[in-house]
Amino acid sequence: MNVANGKRTWEQRIAVIGVGLAVLLFSGFMMAPESSLLLKISKSIDVFGRVYKEVATSYVDEIDPEKFMEAGIDGMLETLDPYTVYIDKDNGDEVDLMTNGKYGGIGVTIGMRDGAVRVISVMDGYSAQRQGIVPGDRFIEIGGSKVTGLKPDEIRNLTRGEPGSEVKVLVEREGEPKPLEFVLIREEIQVKNVTYSGMVGDGIGYVRLERFSRRAGDELRQAIKELRLNSEVRGLVLDLRGNPGGLLDAAVDVVSKFVPRGSMVVNTRGRRPEAEKKYLSVEEPLAPSLPLVVLTDRNSASASEIVAGSLQDLDRALIVGTRTFGKGLVQTIVPLNYGAQLKITTARYYIPSGRSIQEIDYMHRDKNGIFVVTPDSLRREFKTSRGRKVYELGGITPDSAVELEADGPMVRELHRKSLFFKFANRYVNEHKGDSIAVVTPAILQAFRTYLEKEKFDFQEDSEKHVSELRKIADRSHYSAEVLNDIDHLTKMLEKEKVRGFERYQQAIEEELRIELLARVRGERGRIEASFRTDQQLSVATALLRDQKQYSKRLGG
Repeated sequence: MNVANGKRTWEQRIAVIGVGLAVLLFSGFMMAPESSLLLKISKSIDVFGRVYKEVATSYVDEIDPEKFMEAGIDGMLETLDPYTVYIDKDNGDEVDLMTNGKYGGIGVTIGMRDGAVRVISVMDGYSAQRQGIVPGDRFIEIGGSKVTGLKPDEIRNLTRGEPGSEVKVLVEREGEPKPLEFVLIREEIQVKNVTYSGMVGDGIGYVRLERFSRRAGDELRQAIKELRLNSEVRGLVLDLRGNPGGLLDAAVDVVSKFVPRGSMVVNTRGRRPEAEKKYLSVEEPLAPSLPLVVLTDRNSASASEIVAGSLQDLDRALIVGTRTFGKGLVQTIVPLNYGAQLKITTARYYIPSGRSIQEIDYMHRDKNGIFVVTPDSLRREFKTSRGRKVYELGGITPDSAVELEADGPMVRELHRKSLFFKFANRYVNEHKGDSIAVVTPAILQAFRTYLEKEKFDFQEDSEKHVSELRKIADRSHYSAEVLNDIDHLTKMLEKEKVRGFERYQQAIEEELRIELLARVRGERGRIEASFRTDQQLSVATALLRDQKQYSKRLGG
């Protein structure tokens, strides 16, 4: 399989790591003659097992043999790339989620907000939504176990389990005086690859693809068919921003919806012969000539980069946004003993022009111990099918680079402290049944009052610079006159800071609108609310409306 619960004795752990060592040592010594390779493997496993057994049984203080073994495995794998990892039985559902896009759970997304693990969003149609869990809820107990101090992954594991099983949860909610108890039924959660599809302008369709599990191509096909059924689609935006990737086969399936049958999509090359494969489009395209723009950012990685890069190399789409992550490595899942698995990098992939987009060379470090990255000036030039220049390494460079405008310091701090998120939870809970289609002056005032109660403060960029200037002036023994002027400037900046709410009001209003609509209309509402100020989407739709410019950019 390629991808772009129980206790074990220490003897069993040795067996597991023995298999892992064999795999890693095979890859590490493949150039050696077979007899020499097998001898090195045998000696290495013997030495490792002896060291492990001696320490586990004779060390002056008692140690946990299982944790000690896992530390040994992790230590070995850390000398490679960050994608080669050991997966124990307890975390096997993560592999199922990555490949099949499903798991047994209650239907919530959780994460850190303001130092606490909270519900970030609730999935439509599952137990958590039906029983009344809402974004912002903080778990106190799950299945009778207190979760204070647990990490998000640990809490997530407690919510998951066999479909049909029951779990009782206790949550704390903003504005509620006492904790709330819910009895939830775990269900098979089918995680969507396509999280939104709709029209974003006259004749312009939009599809957001957030992951590449096995059903990604089917969901994309269905989304395009529904768009065409309800509207005349003259151009399409495929949004891969924030998409970390997934299955290589799913990426090929997605590209196949747009390119002629038999087109080269990607090929892989590794040290072993079976790692060398060519992946061609094997179906008649659903949209062979529909004008297409793909949105990317620095969090578009792996399978996302195969899709964006292949469509760029084949001159089938324009790429808009920012440069992608730069992950051009292929992982294979290797089953081990006792339900464990090894996810190991077995190949690099190359898109149709012949280029690799891998940015970091994990096998080489500079004198400071930092992984080597090839500078832009040394990246080789390749050509698309129509002769446009593209470059290897460092991810996919967009055809139209659009950097997003950075948030101001006040808005950044409001996000960091999750105050938009927390206010939306409280406001919607206190105004049930109210229409919240727009951010009214009353809502803005309520938010301002909320910030005052929370004693919110932030530091302007100018404050930091002036403070540093004051320190330099002190150390350099500037005159009293200069020091007084700096102090006067500091006071002026403090007065201007009081006007922060007015200066950042437009950005504050937009962030509030997005959060409030997410509470009322779910994740679809959040996405739709973001369209109005999405600069990259605006550029994409403008290109699709201007067919002359679109064709010119593609080299037509």
